Amino acid sequence: MQNLNTLIQYGLPGHMLSRAVGQLAFCEIPQVKNTLIQQFIKRFEIQMDEVAEPSLDAYPHFNAFFTRALKAGIRPLAGTDQIASPADGTIFSGGQLSGDTRLTAKGHHFALAELLGSHEYDKTYHEGHYLTIYLSPKDYHRVHCPIDAELKQMVHVPGRLFSVNESTTTTIPAVFARNERVILHFKSEHGPFCMVLVGAMLVASVETPFAGLITPPGRGVTEWNYHRGPHHKFAQGDEVGRFQYGSTVITVLPQSMKGFSSELTDGQSVKMGESLGQL
Repeated sequence: MQNLNTLIQYGLPGHMLSRAVGQLAFCEIPQVKNTLIQQFIKRFEIQMDEVAEPSLDAYPHFNAFFTRALKAGIRPLAGTDQIASPADGTIFSGGQLSGDTRLTAKGHHFALAELLGSHEYDKTYHEGHYLTIYLSPKDYHRVHCPIDAELKQMVHVPGRLFSVNESTTTTIPAVFARNERVILHFKSEHGPFCMVLVGAMLVASVETPFAGLITPPGRGVTEWNYHRGPHHKFAQGDEVGRFQYGSTVITVLPQSMKGFSSELTDGQSVKMGESLGQL
């Protein structure tokens, strides 16, 4: 069954499906968008007591609800000497980067350079740490900064839009390094780190508070470099991006940081803001 699912994934026009679903997600006809939201709440048992704005009339379309804000303080932050979870979700994999800076996901190994689209950071993250968090449709879909930091560069790497789930991560080698993704490179007083927001089937769009929707023209890698400015400084817990549908966040830390807790396990649920380790 997994092999059949994999063959289907290779054959599906991921970007075309994402655009089609996107048109429905942004439909502003009240009867349509309210029905979509109501069915979504029921299907995924969304905890409306956590939502900042519970009235469906406040959302112009389904996507506005999907990327909804939570009530202030509903996700307490870890201390500033700790690494906060950047998102609600489920841990897929994590550990120390090994060999020639390689990550592991469901038995597959792939180079960090494949994920980041460049060998530029191989030395920076040699024997560093990584953690992969999967955001399912039911999860809160905003992504937050795990520590106080300043954004130095954003990179968009074009790619496929395979679904991200237990089946595809097991059967499609280096799926995270093959999907479309946005990479955020930060600096902090504890050293550099990066966050990789990986697209998936139905997730062709990532939005940031400083650059809006990330949809660069062309098929090549696109880079944006940032200099000092108030819009590119983030405190722990500040939003750095949001997904238009469920996907994955990979956080990569240098060896100089203590890294993620050894008590974290694959399949463990985490909430944005909770401690994942020490700096």
